[in-house]
Amino acid sequence: MSVFDETPTEAPNRTPVIVGGLVVLLLIGAGAWFLTRAPGEAPTAATAPAKAPRPAAPVPETAAVPAPEPAPAPAETSRRAAAPRKAPAPAPAPVAPAPKADAATLTVESDVPGASVFVDREFVGIAPVTLKDLAPGSKRINLSVEGYEGVQRSVDIVPGDNTVTMRFREVRLNTSVGVAHKHGMGGCDGTLRATIDGLSYETRNKGDAFSLKYEQIETFEVNYLEKNLKVKQRGGKTWNFTDKAAANADKLFVFHRDVSAAREKLAKGYTAAR
Repeated sequence: MSVFDETPTEAPNRTPVIVGGLVVLLLIGAGAWFLTRAPGEAPTAATAPAKAPRPAAPVPETAAVPAPEPAPAPAETSRRAAAPRKAPAPAPAPVAPAPKADAATLTVESDVPGASVFVDREFVGIAPVTLKDLAPGSKRINLSVEGYEGVQRSVDIVPGDNTVTMRFREVRLNTSVGVAHKHGMGGCDGTLRATIDGLSYETRNKGDAFSLKYEQIETFEVNYLEKNLKVKQRGGKTWNFTDKAAANADKLFVFHRDVSAAREKLAKGYTAAR
């Protein structure tokens, strides 16, 4: 054929190429959908073949559980409310021992409040004080209080009640000393005694004996160096006493001190105890 032959040639057949391209596009689209679908989403009949259902797994047989034993019945006391406790019975009052048949009770009183009481040198309280179940017999009682001289007394207590009143504002005096008296014509000896009422000289020589009230005495003094005690009756006789049993004036000094203290208290208005 000549190149100048104008007869048209047959066009090539392109149908297989188009069909192949469509298949490729379908495959690409299906892959994209498969990649972008939600997890767990079951494929459609168009995208995935249906799978046969799996047979159910066999359920294991459960071992028989023995029935629990019945709980023991609760004790009757636990079912009931606890009964209230009863208040303990009061203890019986202590029974005071019966006093001894021969026991003594001593009550010590004072005319000055706040006095300390000592019995046989043991402090027993502030007056008035009562001591019980004492053995009868002799007791030495001492009282002391500020502003007064101490007072003391020995008393004999008997079975039963005994009351002793100690007085700071009371004067007691009963003392004596053995003396010798010298005068112009010889001398004599005897006992010089002092009580709350006055002074007396007891001797076998009746001319020298006397009994004077204190207001009748003009001079009553002791001279320790001369070892004598001088007594002069107001407007009357004079006596010079010495201690007939000692070479000093110690006993005469104590006698003079006790008598002078009693006279001073009487002058202050103390009561004379007889």
